[in-house]
Amino acid sequence: MASMHALLSAFAPIWTLTAIGYAVGRSGLLGEQAEAVLGRFVFHVAMPAALFTMVSGARLDAFANSSMVAFGTGTALVSALGFVLARRFFGRKTADQAISSMASGYVNSANLGIPVAVQVLGDASFVAQIILFQVLLVSPVILTLLDTGTGAGSGKGVTLRRMVTMPVRNPIIMASMLGVVVSALGVRLPHALEHSCDLLGAAAVPTALITLGLSLHGRPDPATTATTVPAGRTEVGLAVVLKTLVQPLIAFLVGGPLLHLPDHQLLAVVLCSALPTAQNAFIYARQYGLDTSLARNSVVTSTVVSMATLSLATWALGPSHP
Repeated sequence: MASMHALLSAFAPIWTLTAIGYAVGRSGLLGEQAEAVLGRFVFHVAMPAALFTMVSGARLDAFANSSMVAFGTGTALVSALGFVLARRFFGRKTADQAISSMASGYVNSANLGIPVAVQVLGDASFVAQIILFQVLLVSPVILTLLDTGTGAGSGKGVTLRRMVTMPVRNPIIMASMLGVVVSALGVRLPHALEHSCDLLGAAAVPTALITLGLSLHGRPDPATTATTVPAGRTEVGLAVVLKTLVQPLIAFLVGGPLLHLPDHQLLAVVLCSALPTAQNAFIYARQYGLDTSLARNSVVTSTVVSMATLSLATWALGPSHP
């Protein structure tokens, strides 16, 4: 009962803010451009501030351990599977494949992973390592695929130039790289600047959830240029199965029989692998002018399903507290 209460407490803000976004969208309170404006704010301003603050204050060697090997293996395999299946079964092109990959393997580590870890595991140190792993390794790959798949022009020269210049053009990658530099140099930001970044970054998650709720109202997004067919139930269902069932299963098999992780570490790996799709997938899809139905519905559905899978993981592998 205590674990279930902890999970409900962690999920409540997600459902509440998404519902508020839906209500605001249905009422038309913020106008027809609200989703587009808030989406750009998250991608270009709030999220880069949050990532810079997070990375600049972290140890870059934090994710070099066996637990991260198990988590990373599950993430890599499931993301690759989502990428391949999106083309093979649904005829998606590179950019949409990248979103499918993200929907299948990119976990909601920050606003859901942290409270779940604190309540179930007793601390959030492993979640911090996952955040670094996704920000520094997974996100650049996804964004490169998105940029390549939606870039103007054709030919090897254009593609190579876009890939080389992408860190300068993409605020997410730029902020992460700046954070790496600051962390590597051991620089401490002035308190006023650090506090300003904290305040701005704190707006990323709630604004992203409000934006997600706005999109659920169903009003056509004028900023979307996608010509692909919206994702159907089968495509969304496949992404959710990969995210909530296959990814934690792979993490368990790698962390248990192969790496023989201690019980507490194995629970942390499986629990974090079972977290639902992050709302970043939706933000990235709409920022690049893609159809957002797969990302949006995967986030919502996996969040509901993960209540069961997280509870199952806790029951099967816990308790974690002495």
